[in-house]
Amino acid sequence: MSLLENQTLVSLHEGLVQKKFTSQELTSATFEKIQAVDDKVGAFLALNEEEAMAQAKAADEKGYDSALSLQGLPIGIKDNIVTRDLITTAASRMLEDFNPIYDAHVMDLLKKTGAVNVGKLNMDEFAMGGSTENSYFKKTRNPWDLTKVPGGSSGGSAAAVAAGEVLATLGSDTGGSIRQPASFTGIVGMKPTYGRVSRYGLIAFASSLDQIGPLTRTVKDNALVLEAISGYDHRDSTSVNVPVPNYYQQINGNIKGLKIALPVEYLGDGIDPEIRKAVLKAAEQYRALGATVEEVSLPHSKYGIPAYYIIASSEASSNLQRFDGIRYGHRSAEAKTLEDLYIMSRTEGFGMEVKRRIMLGTFSLSSGYYDAYFKKAGQVRTLIKQDFANVFANYDLILGPVTTSTAYGIGERNDDPIEMYMADLLTVPVNLAGLPAISVPAGFSSEGLPIGIQLIGNYFQEQTIYQAAFAFEQANDYYLKQANV
Repeated sequence: MSLLENQTLVSLHEGLVQKKFTSQELTSATFEKIQAVDDKVGAFLALNEEEAMAQAKAADEKGYDSALSLQGLPIGIKDNIVTRDLITTAASRMLEDFNPIYDAHVMDLLKKTGAVNVGKLNMDEFAMGGSTENSYFKKTRNPWDLTKVPGGSSGGSAAAVAAGEVLATLGSDTGGSIRQPASFTGIVGMKPTYGRVSRYGLIAFASSLDQIGPLTRTVKDNALVLEAISGYDHRDSTSVNVPVPNYYQQINGNIKGLKIALPVEYLGDGIDPEIRKAVLKAAEQYRALGATVEEVSLPHSKYGIPAYYIIASSEASSNLQRFDGIRYGHRSAEAKTLEDLYIMSRTEGFGMEVKRRIMLGTFSLSSGYYDAYFKKAGQVRTLIKQDFANVFANYDLILGPVTTSTAYGIGERNDDPIEMYMADLLTVPVNLAGLPAISVPAGFSSEGLPIGIQLIGNYFQEQTIYQAAFAFEQANDYYLKQANV
């Protein structure tokens, strides 16, 4: 039996501390698992085998400290998080040969804990997409059904955990890109409060929305990883200097007296009936566990999608200007003039979805349209934030679905970008407000596809989210079920 089977980060670290096995054995078993299943799943873009084994050997030689909870444990990294001397492409032809000379802040922190980076994970190009079909290199498949998408843009990060290739990965969430794939693949995915985790070294999509977070099999594992990557970073002007709680140690599952809000807008006609049923069942379980669950209204949430896609695309238009074929990135071999170089390098280097969003964003920011679109979207964003503030004045958490449907077929929505965008209906308001939220497994559809529920907290209340998520997880056995790839 593989060292990874029926394990968690917590149990594996205990095994290392007790010398039941070594990190080198564990890391070797990880690469064997990847070798066995990744041809079918397609989660990894680059493996870090030689360096990972060196990191594992260093952890073994240092000896294990129970306080270093990720020491010697293999972790996968989304390919928009820069890793020194390990190719980082953001799944784009534009960065096909980009080999960074520095590490992202989260990588610095993971190295301090002694975690082992096993490789880089597939994603939608520049994190633009909800299915991991927009990668330049390959499509990733859902381990529960290889004909279905794993979600996106952190689809590779989610699929790797769901397939048992690794027990933890890092993803990024701009409009639901951690929570939606976590829901589609039956794992736990946390989008932290904006500013909780440094964005230094994260290839930017939309700077006011992007946030790095962990994907894991269990809630406690998720808490361990978030604690390791959180904290103030002076290199990120949006990083917030607040204390990082000991998330893992403080989880006990006691939610008596917790007040949970259930927005009526999150249970409307556009929600798959099986998902609505799972959310209502979760509400009843929370009541049984001692929490109060009451219906509330978030009236402006319906405007989240148009506001999000204007703001995110506008920021993407600005952020992606740097990719011009001059200093780094794809450079067209056919260009004869400077203007040709800009146009042809970007035409060849960017995929269709990235081009679509650049054009939408450039239009929204253009003279004559700024007030009508970008400024108006910013005003709607403020209304959405006020809706959340009104609810959190009386409640501790918000409960709802993560997605409007379960995982859909590969290629099913490629011809209709609007339908793809509408799938983010329930996740984008959280990013617009900068709030933390988690996706937790909550059952399976009649087709056997995972369903997740979403718990949204107030700013920097990740601990409360983990407490409620753990209580729900332990009241069910969904997290014990694994995809058979």
